[in-house]
Amino acid sequence: MDDHSVCSTHAPAGNKASLRETSHESHIPSAEVLEAIENVILEVLKSLAQNRAPVLTVARRSDWRNIEFKDSVGLQMIPHYTTKQIRSDCPRSAPKFALMLKILSMIYKMVQSNTYATKRDIYYSDILLFGSQSVVDNIINDISCMLRIPRRSLHVAVTVPSNVQGIKNLISHAKFMLIVEKDATFQRLLDDDFCNKLSPCIMITGRGIPDLNTRLLVRKLWDSFQIPIFTLMDADPHGVEIMCIYKYGSVSMSFEAHHLTVPSIKWLGLLPSDLQRLNIRKDVLIPFTKQDQNKLASIQKRPYIACQPTWKKELEIMEASKLKAEIQVLTSLSSDYLSRVYLPNKLQFGGWV
Repeated sequence: MDDHSVCSTHAPAGNKASLRETSHESHIPSAEVLEAIENVILEVLKSLAQNRAPVLTVARRSDWRNIEFKDSVGLQMIPHYTTKQIRSDCPRSAPKFALMLKILSMIYKMVQSNTYATKRDIYYSDILLFGSQSVVDNIINDISCMLRIPRRSLHVAVTVPSNVQGIKNLISHAKFMLIVEKDATFQRLLDDDFCNKLSPCIMITGRGIPDLNTRLLVRKLWDSFQIPIFTLMDADPHGVEIMCIYKYGSVSMSFEAHHLTVPSIKWLGLLPSDLQRLNIRKDVLIPFTKQDQNKLASIQKRPYIACQPTWKKELEIMEASKLKAEIQVLTSLSSDYLSRVYLPNKLQFGGWV
């Protein structure tokens, strides 16, 4: 599944970005989400045990009688809304009943395994079954409403729009932007409320190698706000490669570099020198493969590395140790070390290169 993340938005299929600015959407603990889904399935099983056709009860979301307007909130659903039943024994609704169970099972697995997907991902997992993206979107909204659980707590991410150039009138109080290599780290920082706790910031992840839309979005945000942009990558050649794509661009898209690159991007972490400074245990580090050695040698020969003596030094530390580390290695110090200690200290004391 091809996908990305922003402080809280995601890129469409073929995109690797998610973006989230500070959000006040409450996060529901995973155990509660799993229990809510289990209760729905339990009702289905009870009906079958009693030889009754199972039904799913969902709110009539598009019925204005279920909506009220409040100045402080805008439009919101009333507490005692009218509902409709998705029946398993009715030819018209049986297909939707089946698809709702299918997507509920996918959500259950994602919450259990602490993984995330976009609505687009879910559609592309079985195009023939779902038929169209709008079917998936509608069912996810019904499930979210039925369970009374926001989509992010269902581990369904929102995509960054593909028409990045069409985004207008951007306003933000963000003090900086943080590009995170991996979705798992991105989601962990969201769960720790990192965007709000330290200072307002924008977080974006390309879930690995960023696609065109992700890079366009980073550039758009830079043009709009001119705030510092930092990267949080694994301390390995692959992480450095991804960071270089954001900062300097890729050979294949060099003809569009002026729309895509942000040369002011700083490398915040995970630095090879951090591993020594923090006394990270050797047994939690990963030995280089031959592929890692070749990738690092290739990066060290690139013309832009010669212009970055501090980057050059970090790469030399990595080369000498022949060890790499994922961002998650910081959990060996404490479970919330990344958001509680590492990032605040780095940002406060200028620990970037």
